[in-house]
Amino acid sequence: MRFKGLALVVLAVATSAAAAEKPADLVLAGGVVVTLDPAHPRASAVAVRDGRIVAVGDDARMKAFIGPATKRIDLAGRAVVPGLTDAHVHVESIGAALESLDLVGAPTLDEALRRVADRAKGLAPEEWLLGRGWDQNDWPGQQFPSAADLDRVVGDHPVYLTRVDGHAGWANSKALALAGIAAATPDPPGGRIIRDPSGGPAGVLVDRAQALVTAKIPAPPRPVRKRRLVAGLQAAARAGLTAVHDAGVGLDTVGLYKELLRERALPVRVYVMLRGPGEFLAKGAALRPEVGLGDGMLTIRAIKVVADGALGSRGALLLAPYADEPATKGLLTVDAEEFRRLLPRAIAQGFQVATHAIGDGANRFVLDAYERAFGGYDGSRYRFRVEHAQVIAPSDVPRFKSLGVIPSMQPTHCTSDMYWAEARLGPERVKGAYLWKTFLRQGVPLPGGSDAPVESIEVVPGLHAAVTRQDAKGWPPGGWHPEERVTIDEALAMFSRHAAFAAFEEHERGTVAVGMRGDLTVLSRDPTAIPAAEILAAKASLTIVGGRIVHGG
Repeated sequence: MRFKGLALVVLAVATSAAAAEKPADLVLAGGVVVTLDPAHPRASAVAVRDGRIVAVGDDARMKAFIGPATKRIDLAGRAVVPGLTDAHVHVESIGAALESLDLVGAPTLDEALRRVADRAKGLAPEEWLLGRGWDQNDWPGQQFPSAADLDRVVGDHPVYLTRVDGHAGWANSKALALAGIAAATPDPPGGRIIRDPSGGPAGVLVDRAQALVTAKIPAPPRPVRKRRLVAGLQAAARAGLTAVHDAGVGLDTVGLYKELLRERALPVRVYVMLRGPGEFLAKGAALRPEVGLGDGMLTIRAIKVVADGALGSRGALLLAPYADEPATKGLLTVDAEEFRRLLPRAIAQGFQVATHAIGDGANRFVLDAYERAFGGYDGSRYRFRVEHAQVIAPSDVPRFKSLGVIPSMQPTHCTSDMYWAEARLGPERVKGAYLWKTFLRQGVPLPGGSDAPVESIEVVPGLHAAVTRQDAKGWPPGGWHPEERVTIDEALAMFSRHAAFAAFEEHERGTVAVGMRGDLTVLSRDPTAIPAAEILAAKASLTIVGGRIVHGG
């Protein structure tokens, strides 16, 4: 047995030596490599062959991996980090947003209306005017807009404009009439019709009330949807992302993804969350996870559920009333019984569940349901997720660790919401908001994302927000609730190692180490070596997926 063991060692050494002599497909040298591998945290060069990393070290070590066909990239001081992942996006919506009216950043109602009027000039008769991105919290008075406001600039076309968070919409009178919404129309379960003093629809629909209008909007044809998926994925690649988790798609979208996979048209890896609970319960009995299709380019393994709305539109479900609107606690947007039926089905069929929960009421509802579904067993094996996990009651914070539940959080939500979050929550409850450092100290994996197109798909602003809890102008000094800031290495891990763990891919992606997939992001500056205030100056120079350059040159 001793000789057999020695023979195996000799064989392993010989195999390693032979592999070292075989040229790599790609070598990057002359920079800094932030590996996030505790055993070898820094290097200056990396080599990739057949889609996998085969060497990490100094520039001299790479000479053994350079052959006539090897593509060599001089980093010229740039930084290589593990291929970054956005753990929560809406890919088709990113593509659609690129084609529709953009109201993001409109500082006043009048500016939003000006953009609407300009867009209407190019519409065909009876064509819907669609757009997204308005935020009344950016406007003087912070009041919801009305149908009458839109009617002043567009009365002959139906108009529907989605709020920046996707959890409310603004319609003009023509759109409301096409949807049959009147004073007698009841609020649907999980939704709210904002009403004028007479009880009629004022023009804003919150959460599931949006479907009253969106059901009347003509569905885009299949080629348009496919085009939007590609556009969304290309935007991710330009941002330096090597993978995205697409949060909540229909089974028809899975078919489009598989078409793109066959056409080799996926620039980045996609981890798909199916839409639930209704569609999965109705049509998903025969479904099983599909993992690593196309050499890891496409995985369908999770189910996305939406348990509440958003803070900005006061649809997030709270345990106690909103501080600035005591008449409401927000909305539970999922049927509780359907949700409880879904969880054991998902476990039995091998699916992860990822549930949107923003308010402390929704987070408790989800944690209670998960705990019941786990039945006293260790839930960490299932890696169930809470998407956003923005406001947590103090007694619920340790339950994430004890239940093995993963909070999937978006740093730029904090820096977008910080101007008005305390008004919504009050000074005590806001202390339980956006608890990044708290979770990390407890050893809880914390995947990072953007929720694009709610926030920008660009990943560098997410890193900056996580490290500083400040906006681009450096407000507030020292950061908003600075005790929850993370280090730059922790922020990078959120968008790499922790995101990989949340997708069961920690042995494939998330660090720059031999044997891992050759997914790399090259940044123009080393974010670990510059002041936090300068992180925003770093740009994605190259995006590399499986050794293939999908952005930059």
